[in-house]
Amino acid sequence: MNIKKNDTVVVLSGKDKGKKGKVMSVDPKANKAIVENVNVASKHQKPRREGEEGGIISKETPIYVSKVMVVCPKCGKPTRVAHKVDGGKKVRVCKHCGAEL
Repeated sequence: MNIKKNDTVVVLSGKDKGKKGKVMSVDPKANKAIVENVNVASKHQKPRREGEEGGIISKETPIYVSKVMVVCPKCGKPTRVAHKVDGGKKVRVCKHCGAEL
């Protein structure tokens, strides 16, 4: 999987197409990621403890990784991720400018 936590990504398709956000968590088994302010759903929540409030809560739901693309921090363009070996360590690299992701 080419997407990791804290990457900035842009959504390629769906109702949130074009939105940018930070990846909050990744689930490699399900091939999904949770992105900040993307794919937001409303959830009715009941108060569980005394003093806790219930109501309608907005929550980010997982989105397929194939629908997002990493944004390069150097050139600022959405990019495909290349891999190269640097000193015995595999690193992710931008296809446009060659910067390390």
